Amino acid sequence: MSLPVGWLGMRAAAALALLGVVCAGIVPARLVARGAATQSESAAPDEVRALWVLRTSLTTPAQIAALVQRARDYGFNTLLVQVRGRGDAYFRGGAEPAAPELLRQPADFDPLAAVVRSGHAAGLRVHAWVNVNLISSAADLPVARDHLIYRHPEWLMVPRDIAQELAGIEPGNPAFVGKLARWTRGQSSEVEGLYASPILTAAAASTEAIVRDLARRYALDGIHLDYARYPSDRFDYSRAAIRQFRASVIGSLPAATRRGLDARESEDLFAYPDALPDQWRSFRVAKMTALMQRLSAAVRSERPEAQVTVAVKPDAREALRDRLQDWGGWLRGDVVDAICPMAYTTDPARFAEQVAAARAIAGPKGVWAGIGAWRLSPAETLDNIRAARRLGAAGVILFSYDSLVDPRQAAPDYLSIIGRGAFTPPGFPVAGPR
Repeated sequence: MSLPVGWLGMRAAAALALLGVVCAGIVPARLVARGAATQSESAAPDEVRALWVLRTSLTTPAQIAALVQRARDYGFNTLLVQVRGRGDAYFRGGAEPAAPELLRQPADFDPLAAVVRSGHAAGLRVHAWVNVNLISSAADLPVARDHLIYRHPEWLMVPRDIAQELAGIEPGNPAFVGKLARWTRGQSSEVEGLYASPILTAAAASTEAIVRDLARRYALDGIHLDYARYPSDRFDYSRAAIRQFRASVIGSLPAATRRGLDARESEDLFAYPDALPDQWRSFRVAKMTALMQRLSAAVRSERPEAQVTVAVKPDAREALRDRLQDWGGWLRGDVVDAICPMAYTTDPARFAEQVAAARAIAGPKGVWAGIGAWRLSPAETLDNIRAARRLGAAGVILFSYDSLVDPRQAAPDYLSIIGRGAFTPPGFPVAGPR
């Protein structure tokens, strides 16, 4: 797919030229040189030094105490803690069911409150990490009967592959979720689970309420949004989403075209999307952007000082083409304060290319370079941190804390090596909360 230069605004023209160099497999030497001339390989005082922390590390007070202790001791200053992983809550008093692990803990144990309290006392910033659209595993369906997939199965995204079949099943029929889950299990290498649709008004309002509640009740330094995308461009072909698309375009169509499409639609669910492919794609992209705008506005109205960040596919063109994720537009529209490109490659040249391209598009906005440390040796992670600094990234995030402290997956002193090698030169202070 060829994308017009205007899709990311004036800043993106230079970025697209840079991406041409990237695609040729050449590190943008002039950009690296410019970064090296203005910024050393040492951490800047305001650098974000963060860990992505999975929800499985938040289930007991002892785990949280260990998390905060390690982060402080090894020179990290920011924790992104996953409190909505699969449509469940790793905090108390929310609208969604509490995670099963919390049911074994005392009723007054609130993982998010504990991290905020102890993290701030240790001089760490704490961001609540929220999975936006991904709301359930397909392999292990939720046990709680008040989970979203049971309360509102009509909100689930549907892939084109089985949309015609699912259109003949009422969402309230258990066969609907069952068929969708079975199909998704068969696509597990490509589709992570069941997703809620950003197109449906009620689903978007529900997600907004969750984010607003977090921002209102907890002294957070930020809200970090993940899975703010479609599983692929073959979603959402649900009846409800297509119905909304029809309503959005019908007023602009000639009467004869409308009558013809309505006649076809009685037998072909895809009549409108297939007849208007460009509008269909733009409609879905716009709905994802509208959801992001709602979430950002909710955070800023409840906690104006908090940052709004988003984990993104590192290549902007691929993110828009394949996941309908317009993160360049989110930056341009001030929807987010920083992007976190998930540059999980094991190739150091490719990592540098991805971070450089993201920096070119982001302009004055922050880029927190996501490093797939679980796939790398400590030395390779340190090299990526230095590369991100040379390229002018505002910070780095390691994925993930959990894997790096698991002796089955990483060296037992992995985080210590990173801390000594990258974050704690003599006299360098650990930044406190914003």
